[in-house]
Amino acid sequence: MKKILWATTFMLILAVTAGAEQSVTVYNGNLGVIRDTRTLEFQKGLGSVSFVDVPALIDATSVGFKVVDKGKEVVILEQNYAYDLVSPEKIYKKYIDKEIDVIDKEGKIFSGALLSYSGGSLVLRDKAGKIQMIQMGQVTNADFPELPDGLITRPTLFWLYSSDFSGTARCDVSYQTSGLNWTAEYVGVLSADETSLNLNGWASITNNSGATYNDATLKLVAGDIHRATPPAPIRGGREKMVMSMEAPDMDASFQEKEFFEYHLYTLPRKATLANSEIKQISLFEPASTSVKKEFYFEPDKNAEKIRVALKFLNSEKTGLGMPMPAGRTRVFQADDDGSMVLLGEDRIDHTPRNEDVKLTIGYAFDIAAEFQVADFSRISERAEENNYKIELRNRKKEDVTIIVEKKLYGDWEMRTSNFQHTKKDAQTVLFEIPVKADSVSSLEFRVRTTY
Repeated sequence: MKKILWATTFMLILAVTAGAEQSVTVYNGNLGVIRDTRTLEFQKGLGSVSFVDVPALIDATSVGFKVVDKGKEVVILEQNYAYDLVSPEKIYKKYIDKEIDVIDKEGKIFSGALLSYSGGSLVLRDKAGKIQMIQMGQVTNADFPELPDGLITRPTLFWLYSSDFSGTARCDVSYQTSGLNWTAEYVGVLSADETSLNLNGWASITNNSGATYNDATLKLVAGDIHRATPPAPIRGGREKMVMSMEAPDMDASFQEKEFFEYHLYTLPRKATLANSEIKQISLFEPASTSVKKEFYFEPDKNAEKIRVALKFLNSEKTGLGMPMPAGRTRVFQADDDGSMVLLGEDRIDHTPRNEDVKLTIGYAFDIAAEFQVADFSRISERAEENNYKIELRNRKKEDVTIIVEKKLYGDWEMRTSNFQHTKKDAQTVLFEIPVKADSVSSLEFRVRTTY
């Protein structure tokens, strides 16, 4: 009985009427939640309706349906999600063993049953039984009687419903889709004296979901939500991406608030997210904060180079004090003629107010380091002593302080050291070594380790 119902009701599919409203909520982890309000037309009793223009990467198991208009009730009995979209290859394959006409570059017409479509060629059998092979490179036109069953022009939800009325009704349809993602992009300009950083924040939103959302209410969720299952695999090939950017505006920037254990950013105006597009919108007004340049030598990561970092406190007192979503940060500095020079870039994690932000910028050109185990002795079967020596050479014109961070394992004890040390954690020791301009400082320390 069900097959008969679908066969008859699909011929009565009713078009979606005007008045659609969309709300798009985008998460950091390849996820979007869409609320689509449209006016649909129903017939009393059993019927079917098509819900078109859904994303190709929709999670069809997440669809929610509700009639907004009071006094009207529609129950969805069955849902089919069709995403087998029209393409030349699929049309040819659907017409295997069926009659088609093919025209080559010289205008010659070949007619017959399509036996094969592969390897860049067609195989036809004409009415006399003759087999003809035509190279696809020679084909200029192919005529098919009709669109094969099962192929559609755009992803569509087909619903079998039961309605207690005939006429139109406003309906809320919500669903999840993959292919939507956003990340923060920060651009910082370091002052000439390297003590302050002017910071701009942008929300970079990527739409690869397979649908365009026109004049939608846009919300961004910053935080790491738990997912029960991994995102659905992407169907189809990746399209070329287009970049669009919207200039910062006090009335155009996102409005931020705490929401559950996350932060929610709402755009106070409508926005369009086109498919295969990266859109950038100002996240917050430019802000300036005091910053400190730090030098790190971490021989367990790099035994020769000195890492350069910029550190600042994300607080109102220092000029910021706003939740900073995870994203990439680029730092520039102006040359004497005003041209901008990229100093380096790094990624930050979600950073709340009143927490430190530390950006790795690069490695110091004029500071060198050398690390060696100067001496080793076995005290017992379970204990040993290592004598470490670190030479720090500063060829800059100003004094610097270098933070040495060394990993130590087991139950360790500092026996001797020519500089004060700090125990960062159970396996890390820190030293702050001052090195005068164009001079050398040597750090020596001996550690006893018990296993």
